[in-house]
Amino acid sequence: MPRFKLTIEYDGTPFCGWQLQPDAPSVQGALEAAVKAMSGEEVRVHGSGRTDAGVHALGQVAHCDIAKTFPPGRFRDGLNAHLRPDPIAVLAAEIVPETFEARFSAKKRHYLYRIVNTRANLALDIGRVWRVPRALDAGAMHHAAQRLVGKHDFTTFRDTECQAKSPDKTLDQLDVIRDGDTIHVVTSARSFLHSQVRSMVGSLVWVGEGRWSADDLAAALAARDRAACGPVAPPEGLYLVRVEY
Repeated sequence: MPRFKLTIEYDGTPFCGWQLQPDAPSVQGALEAAVKAMSGEEVRVHGSGRTDAGVHALGQVAHCDIAKTFPPGRFRDGLNAHLRPDPIAVLAAEIVPETFEARFSAKKRHYLYRIVNTRANLALDIGRVWRVPRALDAGAMHHAAQRLVGKHDFTTFRDTECQAKSPDKTLDQLDVIRDGDTIHVVTSARSFLHSQVRSMVGSLVWVGEGRWSADDLAAALAARDRAACGPVAPPEGLYLVRVEY
């Protein structure tokens, strides 16, 4: 039974998130329906991680096992045909060893958060960035962000409904880069807690506005208390960019 690795791009706006839900459209559900339409088989499509409602992906990875044999290119094209008009694209399909697991084989996940720092309303980027009208000091945000890099207890930046066994995570990268009116927050780690990236970004925006200093951010981390977190950034600015194996 071939195991296919899928690399997937999607606009998360119309979905309740990656994970299958009985009463709401999900990315996983749309992919499983496309696999069934093409192969006639009901199979589980396993993702590398569960993106929340409204979160986008440029390089989500998933795997599935099907009994029928398809050339990878035909499988990709067939899935894309059945996915229309949903805003989901299978960028690549490849046959991998049965030991490959989209979630557990991953060595690092890379995320991007996009902020547009302008007083003007959005036109083309509605639903794809967080517009922050107040002036942000991206340099201060980047300086403060380095206080979060490394291994820490990230309870402060963890959703209260997070199901991870431990709040300890090792953050490999957290960079804040300004390009004109756009601010990119680039982060990577082997894995993240539920809402960790959005929680960190929201707190960094407080730093950028001058409400918090780098020491305030470090104190929030040390508090290990969800109540110490700043605002949680909205989902529409977050992208799963790439998963390393």
